[in-house]
Amino acid sequence: MVLEQGCTQQAPARAFHVTARPAAKWVRRYRQLERAGLKDLSSRPHHSPRQPPSTLLERVFALRQLRWNGWRIARELHFSHSTISCVLRRAGMNRLRSLDPPPPVVRHEHKRPGELIHFDIKRLARFRKPDHRIFGKQSRRAGWEYLHLAIDDHSRISFAAMLPDQSHRPSIRFFLLAGAHFNRLCYHHSPRLQR
Repeated sequence: MVLEQGCTQQAPARAFHVTARPAAKWVRRYRQLERAGLKDLSSRPHHSPRQPPSTLLERVFALRQLRWNGWRIARELHFSHSTISCVLRRAGMNRLRSLDPPPPVVRHEHKRPGELIHFDIKRLARFRKPDHRIFGKQSRRAGWEYLHLAIDDHSRISFAAMLPDQSHRPSIRFFLLAGAHFNRLCYHHSPRLQR
């Protein structure tokens, strides 16, 4: 509006519900950088004279690797505890568990699909209508449902069925349904699930 329509800075400031100062800032940025100047810029200062020198940071990190706490590091290096605490927090070294990250999880999976199928049963409550969390009234349960699950160890493809109970008959029925499901997927190089 200022550059193309020749308006004063107060008119667009009123139109966009800001004061004249931010409007002037955006006009100045547009004049200098065009569209790129309208993007949000970092609020980090260009110069930080009170930032600890890199030699100090290296010493702080070395002492922290020796499991020294912030108080001990501050006393040793003659700095305030708050400065050392900020340095450690910024570097992600403020907690001991961050010094030794946990080892990556190694999943032992079978080499081919169909070699191992995990079976599990989850019992779920059944309700006649929504309960007190929605309507403020207590609802009586209408029994249980049983979610039977089968997951292939290699491909993580799953099969699930809701059955009336977890006794041997529905479990065997589910086993046969899961076998048919996985066999339909045409697992090559793997033994077929047999009855």
